[in-house]
Amino acid sequence: MKLSLVVPCYNEESNVLEFFNEVNNAFLCYVDDYEFVFVNDGSDDRTYRNLRVIYETNTAYNIQVLSFSRNFGKESAMYAGLKAAKGDYVCIIDADLQQRPEIVLKMLDEMEADPYIDCVAAYQEERNEGAFLTKFKSAFYKIINKLAEVDFVNGASDFRLLNRKMVDAIISMSEYHRFSKGIFSWVGFNTKYIPYEAEDREYGESKWSFLKLFKYAIDGIVAFSTLPLRLSTATGFITASVSIIYLIAVVLQKLIKGIDVPGYATIIVLILFLGGMQLFCLGILGEYLAKVYVQVKNRPLYILKEHLGKNDEND
Repeated sequence: MKLSLVVPCYNEESNVLEFFNEVNNAFLCYVDDYEFVFVNDGSDDRTYRNLRVIYETNTAYNIQVLSFSRNFGKESAMYAGLKAAKGDYVCIIDADLQQRPEIVLKMLDEMEADPYIDCVAAYQEERNEGAFLTKFKSAFYKIINKLAEVDFVNGASDFRLLNRKMVDAIISMSEYHRFSKGIFSWVGFNTKYIPYEAEDREYGESKWSFLKLFKYAIDGIVAFSTLPLRLSTATGFITASVSIIYLIAVVLQKLIKGIDVPGYATIIVLILFLGGMQLFCLGILGEYLAKVYVQVKNRPLYILKEHLGKNDEND
């Protein structure tokens, strides 16, 4: 099979059918050997019912529908879709049609024009978001590029086309706390970035609130950098050094100049400062320890409730 479309879906009941039709219209006369790999990430609306209707009423198409037992998150949905995909090329694309299927055709052209390209990733030159969110995301990329051992391209999303070698490399990394943007860079391979403009959603709302984005950013930093641990060590050393210098200065003032230094306020400030630094460093350690704690349990990334099309042999 030439192409697989991995489509994570969470509460996209109003979009999945239109997405299916838009892809088929865009691929007509251009791609005749492709499959849909829909991953229902524990939706609590009619997403799964609509996906089942698409599967049962379009037997001429290659369709898989993976349904999770609950919501495990987009990272798990992408991983499950990549594992199930059968194509020589695999494209991760959202179901809300903000990422147009016509861009997938451009990705295919780029990949087939240069056999040395393993991945074509789309990035947004201009974000259709608020100024605060845009600045937050830009700041995140600046920070993580200074901290991480791999490079992150500002604006690059999960919307990308990968060849089979790269897909196999990604699914071989079965870590529980996944940050795919980092994994795509970590596995290497030659990646070409092309610009695209995200369309407005016709139905539904974005599932990414600021708090979710902030947590996702922290997960990315922890997953691909140990520098915060070194930072906590450096912070502790500097804090201890400053405290010792301050203590020596106080003693010298008392012994040499005979100046009485008010003790209560000084002690309170020192306690608050040192206590804050200790809690800060413990918080950093806790983030890493929590990730290790969950990883060693060796729980699955997701639990499949149903897999339609798993045994189809029409590829």
